[in-house]
Amino acid sequence: MRITVSVNGQSYTRDVEPRLLLVHFLRDELDLTGTHWGCDTSNCGVCTVRLDGVPVKSCTVLAVMADGREVTTVEGLERDGELDAVQKGFVECHGLQCGFCTPGMLLTARALLDRNPDPDEAQIREAISGQLCRCTGYENIVRSIRWAAEAK
Repeated sequence: MRITVSVNGQSYTRDVEPRLLLVHFLRDELDLTGTHWGCDTSNCGVCTVRLDGVPVKSCTVLAVMADGREVTTVEGLERDGELDAVQKGFVECHGLQCGFCTPGMLLTARALLDRNPDPDEAQIREAISGQLCRCTGYENIVRSIRWAAEAK
């Protein structure tokens, strides 16, 4: 099938198999390897991207479902050489360790802050509840997202 997808503001047209997952389209067809591939069952959340602004686990979305839509990956958070506030927050507050879950966490955090610019700790924890981090107790991740909210 021929699809056209806007990814990080750039339009891409490709012929893809109908069963190709969005995560593989991004990584293998577009070479955007910032989107990680983890469990392949939608349990870990490391493959999270934004589809028309909504966080989705790209291991459960077919690439053809993104036809005519806007996808944002972690590579799309930076604008004109400037890191997004959530990226800065993760640096400032040590919100990452191994970094495997970080792209999904960043995109989920950005979506949360776009909906709710001043979330409390409970709201942050609920928003990232679909993201599995095996390195931390989430304290620094929550702190990083709060930092981003306060850095407006």
